[in-house]
Amino acid sequence: MTAASGTATVVGGLGAVGSMFVELLRADGLTVTVVDPAGSDPDGDVVVGDITAPSDWVVDIVESASIIVLAVPEQVALAALPTLQTSDALVVDTLSVKSRMDAAIADAGRVQEFLGLNPMFRPSLGPSGRSVIAVPYVDGPQTRKFLDVVRSWGASVAVMDPDRHDRLAAATQVLTHASVLAFGVALAELGLSADELLAVAPPPHRTLLALLARIAGGEPEVYWDVQAGNPYAGATRKALAEATAQVDTATRALGDFTTLMKVAEAALGDRSDELNAECQSLFDRIAEGHRRLPKGTGRLPKGTESRAR
Repeated sequence: MTAASGTATVVGGLGAVGSMFVELLRADGLTVTVVDPAGSDPDGDVVVGDITAPSDWVVDIVESASIIVLAVPEQVALAALPTLQTSDALVVDTLSVKSRMDAAIADAGRVQEFLGLNPMFRPSLGPSGRSVIAVPYVDGPQTRKFLDVVRSWGASVAVMDPDRHDRLAAATQVLTHASVLAFGVALAELGLSADELLAVAPPPHRTLLALLARIAGGEPEVYWDVQAGNPYAGATRKALAEATAQVDTATRALGDFTTLMKVAEAALGDRSDELNAECQSLFDRIAEGHRRLPKGTGRLPKGTESRAR
C-alpha cells in the first residue's frame, strides 16, 4: 500500500515535526492541508485555525480527510479529541508520551482508528534508516496500512503498547538527555574551557561534548517536554542520581568498582561485543573527521557540514 490517494490534514504542520509529515505525505501523492494558527505557506495550503476551537472551515477539512496528523503539544492534542470524535479518518499523534492520550481516547469512547507515533530522531534528519515507535490506541486496517507507508519511508517501526512506549522513552530519551545535560552542568562547575578540553579530549569525552552541543543547542521546550511529561521521568532521574552516588561509593575499593562495572555491563546483555565494535567504529570516524578540521577552528571544511549531520 502507498499513501498515493486520499487527503491528509496535518494539524501543526508548520512546526518541525508537522513539516516533516507534510513533505513525506505530499511526496507520496496525498493532497495535504495544514491547519495551524501560526500563518500561511507559499503554496496556499494552510488554513489558519485552532483545532481546539475549530471554525466551520476547520471542521469541514477535518471531516473530509482520510488521515489526520496531530503534530502538536499534548495539551492541544487532548483538547482536540472532541473535534475528532466523529471523524472516520485515521488519526495519528506524534506525542512523546502515550499513556495519557491512551486514557483520554478510552474515556472519550472513540472506536475509530487512532495511532500514536514517536519518531525517535530530529525531524530535519528524516525517517530513512531511523526508528519510529508505533502505539495503536485503536487498531485496524488503516493503521496497518499507514505503518507500511512509514516503513516505505525507510523507517524501522517498533509496535508496542502505551506503557511500554513510555518506559522505553524514559530510558532512551529522559535518561540520555538528563545524563548529557548533567555532564554539561558539571563541566561548567569545574571551570574548564572548551578549548582546553578539546585540546586533550579522548574520544569518549569528545563524543559527550558533541552530544552536549547538540542537546544544549536545541529547543528547550522540546527537551523540557521529555523531562516533564513522561510519567517515568522522575524515577528515571532518581535512578541516575543514585547510580552516580554508587560510582562515588565504589571508588573506595577496587573490588567494589569492578563489581559496579560488571553490573553496568550487564545492562547490555549479549549485545556488549556488538556495541563495543560500534563504538570503535564511531571513534574512528570522529578521529578521521577531527583530522580533516582546519587547525584552530571548530568547524568542518566548507561544504562538508551537511554530510556530518
